[in-house]
Order: sequence, then structure tokens, then C-alpha cells
Amino acid sequence: MKVGIVGYGTGGQHFHAPFIVATEGLELAGIVARAPETVAKARADFPHVAIYPSLTAMLAAGVDIVTITTPPHTRHELVLEAIEAGVAVIADKPFAPDAAGARELEAAAAAKGVLLGAYHNRRFDSDLQTLRLLLEQQRLGKLWRLHNRMDFNDPNTLEGGESGGLLRDLGSHLVDQAVWLLGPVQAVQAQLDEIDHPAGPTNASFLLTLTHCSGVTSYVSATKLNGLHQRELRAYGEKGSYVASSCDIQARQIFAGKRPADDLTGWGYEPEQHWGTFYSPGQQEKIPAQQGNYHDYYAAFAHALRNGTEPPVTAQQAVHVLEILDAARVSAQSGTRIAIEP
Repeated sequence: MKVGIVGYGTGGQHFHAPFIVATEGLELAGIVARAPETVAKARADFPHVAIYPSLTAMLAAGVDIVTITTPPHTRHELVLEAIEAGVAVIADKPFAPDAAGARELEAAAAAKGVLLGAYHNRRFDSDLQTLRLLLEQQRLGKLWRLHNRMDFNDPNTLEGGESGGLLRDLGSHLVDQAVWLLGPVQAVQAQLDEIDHPAGPTNASFLLTLTHCSGVTSYVSATKLNGLHQRELRAYGEKGSYVASSCDIQARQIFAGKRPADDLTGWGYEPEQHWGTFYSPGQQEKIPAQQGNYHDYYAAFAHALRNGTEPPVTAQQAVHVLEILDAARVSAQSGTRIAIEP
């Protein structure tokens, strides 16, 4: 299957192209790039891949799947263009500006019979895969609560203004992770911390308290401006707890110049010093990390397209994430707990 990428910033370059190339049965067949320096970068990385000036030109040449990874404020119309052309689409996060926009994309895809998915790739992080396995094995027993924290000392990557903010950025990932692990959310209480950004007022950190329909509570938080750089998962259950502080190994490998296609079997494993620990009365056990594997997202999407099954992250799931993020903004403004309609 031929895959085309629209946009070749850090997302397209580091978090899409290497994993498309690593996926059996997929071919990176085109890249849409316009700025001269971006075109030069794409040609240097993939000298045998066609570079197009627009999505329209790439669709005319023919692809089976389009990944849209341009800046958030440009993405909506590009997704609709690909859907109108009848081509399967993967939309980067945030999937849409809000839940209403996401429902529009979902409806357009359904009307055309087009497969549409959201690139919530951090379901495929090593620490998430490891905790998911422990939950499936019922090692923690009945789960009480989850703490999901992602603090980056990375102020230069904070997108400012109305279409930016950390809630839409890292919040999309963290909320999706919580929903994937614990199921749908019925209410949210939020604190958003705003700064004066050149592009306008911007939320630069957040803390969300999510009440899941399962009865479990999750706390998700992130910052980019407080000098902290730590990723932590902490889960409490009636039989014990699990704590993991990972190092975001796939990103580290990519930025170190490594590529998954070079060593698929060894890719994405957290080093032993970052393995999580399971605690129970009188016991501490290091839990070997599961493989982190963003290329599995693309393999699952291709399987869905071939077989008419659901993609790894559905448009409906992405809508729910945005319902939660929308409710979080209302909660922060009003200081109240906001219910989410089922």
C-alpha cells in the first residue's frame, strides 16, 4: 500500500516516516512539502520518494493512505480533501480543534465510506504497553486510580495562541492513554495554567481529574515550562501498585539517528534502569518493559484497510478525547466539575 505524508516538520520527519518505512506491506510513496528548506530535508532523507507541492497533486498521482501532519489550524480542510477523494486518512493529534470539528470529520468519512483514524501513537509507548499487560493479568486487582504525568523541559515547542496550547498537544495523548486503559470518561475537573504568549494567551500546563464510567479515577498532568523532565505512570489497585518512570525511548532512539527498520526486534525497549516496579505487601518486583512500537499503529491501520475492520484508533474514540478536552476548558473557566454526555 502506498502512503503519502502531508507535512514534513518534526512530526512527519520523526514520528511518521520512519515507522511507515518500518511497516511490512507499506511504501512511503510521497511527501507534501513546500518550503525550500523542508523540500531539501525530505529529499535528503528520501531521495527516491516523490515530493509534491500540495495534497491535491499527491492525490492525483495516487496513494492508498494519507497521513496529515501539518500544523493543527491547517489540518481540518486537508483531512476533508482526502476524504472527498476517497483515500484512507490518518489525522495527527489533535484530531480536530474541538469535538464538533471531530464529529464533522467522522461524518464525512462515514458518508464516503472512507477509513479515518487518529494518530494517538502513544498507546504504543513501552510503559503503556507494560501497564496494559499488568491490568490484563489482573496483577493489581481492582484498580482504584491512575496518575499519568508527562513533564517536558521544552518551552520552545509550546504552540501558542487559540489553536495551540499544551492541553490540545500533550493532553490529546495523555487523555487518550487514560481512556484506552480505563474506558470512557463521564466527568472532568480541570486546572489550566496560562501564560502570555506572543501568539496570545496559552495554556502551558494542566491537571485533569477524570472520572471514568468504570468507577476508576485518573489524574493526568503535563507541563513544558517548569524545568521538569520526567515521565511517570503510577497505578494503585487493591492488590498492589505499579510505578514506572520511563525515558520515552522511541523518541530518544529517533533523535539519536536510529530507525526502527534497522532492528525491528530490538526497537523500543526501555533500558532496565527505567523498568517499572510492582509493589505489594512484602514484595517489590521489577517488571520487564514491553516493546514500544509505533510501527504497529501503521500495521494495524493497513490491516483495517485491507479487511474492513476498525483502525487502531477510531474517529469515534478521537471524538471522545476531544469531548473531554472541551469539557476540561469549560471546567477550568468555571471552576466546576463538568459531566460528559454519554
